[in-house]
Amino acid sequence: MHSQRDDRGFLGQPAWLWSIVALVLGLSLAFGVAWMHHSALARSEHYQLERRAERSFDAVETQLKACGLLVRAVQALFLASEQVTEDEFASLYANLRPRELFPSLQAFAYTERLATPGQPASTDRFITTMVAPTAGNERVLGLDIATQPANMRGLLASRDSDQPAMSGAFTLVQRKGARGPSDGIVIRLPAYTSGSAPRTVEERRARFVGSVAISFQVSSLIERALPSETRESMDVRVVDVTDGQYRPLYLSRMATPIALGYPGDMSHEFVRDLRFGGRVWRMELVGHPGGSSLVWLPALTLLAGVVASLLLASLVWTTTSTRARALVLARNMSEQYRESEARFRALNELLPTLVLLARPDGRLVYANQSARERLALPDPALAPLSIFEVFDCTGLDPPIEEALKQDRAVRNAAIRCAGHGYPPFWATLSVSGIELDGSPHLLAVANDITELRDLNEMLSYQATHDPLTGLYNRREFGRRLDLAIEEIDAGGPASALLYFDLDQFKIINDTSGHNVGDQLLSQLAALLGSHLVAGETIARLGGDEFGILLAPATRDRALEFAEKMRLEVDAFVFSSEQRTYAVSVSVGLILLDRPGLSQREVLSLADTACYMAKERGRNRVHLYSEKDAETIQRRSEMEWASRLRQALIDERFILHYQELAELHPGEQSEGVHMEMLIRLRAEDGGMVPPGAFIPAAERFGLMLQLDRWVVDTTLANFSRLHPSGQPVYLCAINLSALTVEDDSFAQFVLERLQRYNVAPERVCFEITETAAVASMVRVIALMDALRAVGCKFSLDDFGAGMASFGYLKNLPVDYVKIDGSFIRNIETDPISHSIVRAVTDIGHQLGLKVVAEWVTDERALEILRKAHVDYAQGFFVHKPELAVCFR
Repeated sequence: MHSQRDDRGFLGQPAWLWSIVALVLGLSLAFGVAWMHHSALARSEHYQLERRAERSFDAVETQLKACGLLVRAVQALFLASEQVTEDEFASLYANLRPRELFPSLQAFAYTERLATPGQPASTDRFITTMVAPTAGNERVLGLDIATQPANMRGLLASRDSDQPAMSGAFTLVQRKGARGPSDGIVIRLPAYTSGSAPRTVEERRARFVGSVAISFQVSSLIERALPSETRESMDVRVVDVTDGQYRPLYLSRMATPIALGYPGDMSHEFVRDLRFGGRVWRMELVGHPGGSSLVWLPALTLLAGVVASLLLASLVWTTTSTRARALVLARNMSEQYRESEARFRALNELLPTLVLLARPDGRLVYANQSARERLALPDPALAPLSIFEVFDCTGLDPPIEEALKQDRAVRNAAIRCAGHGYPPFWATLSVSGIELDGSPHLLAVANDITELRDLNEMLSYQATHDPLTGLYNRREFGRRLDLAIEEIDAGGPASALLYFDLDQFKIINDTSGHNVGDQLLSQLAALLGSHLVAGETIARLGGDEFGILLAPATRDRALEFAEKMRLEVDAFVFSSEQRTYAVSVSVGLILLDRPGLSQREVLSLADTACYMAKERGRNRVHLYSEKDAETIQRRSEMEWASRLRQALIDERFILHYQELAELHPGEQSEGVHMEMLIRLRAEDGGMVPPGAFIPAAERFGLMLQLDRWVVDTTLANFSRLHPSGQPVYLCAINLSALTVEDDSFAQFVLERLQRYNVAPERVCFEITETAAVASMVRVIALMDALRAVGCKFSLDDFGAGMASFGYLKNLPVDYVKIDGSFIRNIETDPISHSIVRAVTDIGHQLGLKVVAEWVTDERALEILRKAHVDYAQGFFVHKPELAVCFR
């Protein structure tokens, strides 16, 4: 009888019966909820499709209105101008940049009304006289709109209403035979005579002079107007129903399978008629809701309901049959707990972490194997030991005992552990209070971090010190420099920065090797560091550069110290591998005696001062001063060097051209003779005069890059330099002294001439007299190489240097340019006049053409003509202009 009660469930019924009832109820509820979920999703997706369709209708309608406004903008040009030229029409197109907003746009066009005198208006012709852009639309020019009845009807309708008239879709003239769809439309507005817009039909007809039109590719126009989500999720069809006939304009094809339909009679087809320009477009959209979501989301709900029903049935079964299995479950859990505790103890013994358990008074009651071995602990049961004796916690604040009394845990404190018979080591210690078997205990966990601490100390040292010399590195020196600057900003005493740069160190490296150079740097570092006291910092800033920071320091003390260090280095004799080297150093000194400085500025000024020390003969100390004009100029040039490199990267260099006048022209003009001039746009868009950046470019070796840029840009745009379109007879390009000495420059020019297919005889290179005399051999080699293919050469600024007329015999030049200083005073200075005549006569005897620079007025031009000078150049002849390729 007892066993029968164990087999029965609630109210005496079998457990399986209650489980089936619960399962049936749960499944019924799950199916109901899934259907409701499906219905809600369907309604939501229909609403989203309806909103998407409305946005699509509005988008296409807005696009058509925008097209109308674009035509209206063109019409406004004719109302504002009595005569619209082709240039104005093209300029309007360029300024509006319509294809950025309407990629489907084909062309702007203007149709001019041509009336026949004495004939009725019906015989008028309407000829297309202007179109933009011209490329690709050549066929439109000359088209008579009167030959196209449909187009003509739109033209007359827009004339009387002054409203946009849109044509039906047809093949545009310019797209006949072209690839792609030929579905063009034209939107027109009338062009009236200039003045205010006419108000009556009679006034409109009287002032009507033509028609402006813009053509579009209608399928592309509609496609780009549609939102992307519409194109991806809906079928779209647009037809022209103006005359009751269906003329397709746009059709998209999609096929999205729908597994479940909408509940009830919910439709997802949307239609609207769009009216614009006398045409009616019917726009039909068929929505494709996310069918998969209508399936899997309700299915997921159903699946969850089924699982819940099964769980409910299982729960009912479990609940109704609990008593029979409760004892078995309890026995199993007890066995699992004992096994788990045994595994935990075994794993705890094998942990590499040190684990110790102690009573509240600190007496150890347990230590795992790692703790016993690492700390050489005896068995806690045989030799009572306190946890506070094991760890040296004297450095902790507060001590472990006080922290635990305040109920505060000690977390990851780095301490020294002194074991019994073992060397001390570093460990992170965590001690906290726990409850064990109802009584309080202390749990201590420690990890050996000795190796990690040593590694951190090594990395910290490497981050702040130079590996070769052992001195501070540039990063640490910069940090200390920032601290000194902050102290000065706060009103502290002045400091000084000494910037050392070894003289001729590269020679030692190149002749004896880098190993010898490293030995020299190490010994000099020890020498410099041996003279420092507290408050003075030395660092290797990079290569053969060292820095010393004196804090605090006065001007006299800094100069005395710098001179002392220079003398120490000068007296130092470096020997290596049976060779002896003399060593000297240039020192740049800057005082940090005012607030507002920055690390970057201080190091830059110190580098400038060091550079000045080297320029003045090396092995000396130079104190930076803001009042030193030479230093200021050199600093400005150094800044310009950086700015010029950035300008090359930013492509801010441009070319101007200046024409030369032929003083004795023949029957036929030779063509344009001009000189290319490099100019620079500043960061703010203004122009920088050449005199501001050319000296810096020459001093810091950047003229070679600039000259190559000028040559490459000029030859690449040779046919787009002069706005007249005349052939270039001769184009002159200036070359610097650095470029003349470059052995690879001739090959560079030859390669560019061939690449850009420029006739060499049209190119003339100008070399200054000073550069030519200084590098006579290289100049002649360069001239011979380029003259061999036909290039010309001109000797520039002749007479400004120390050259004699004899150089003209030895230099294979074609032109000689008289320096402008003689031309400027030619009207009042007889000597200048005589020099000009002498240069001209000798140049002609040698077969050279003579050019006069700096011509400023008509009187000077006439004197030069009488002196038989061949060409004149100057602001009176032509002021430099921007080359066409940069406009």
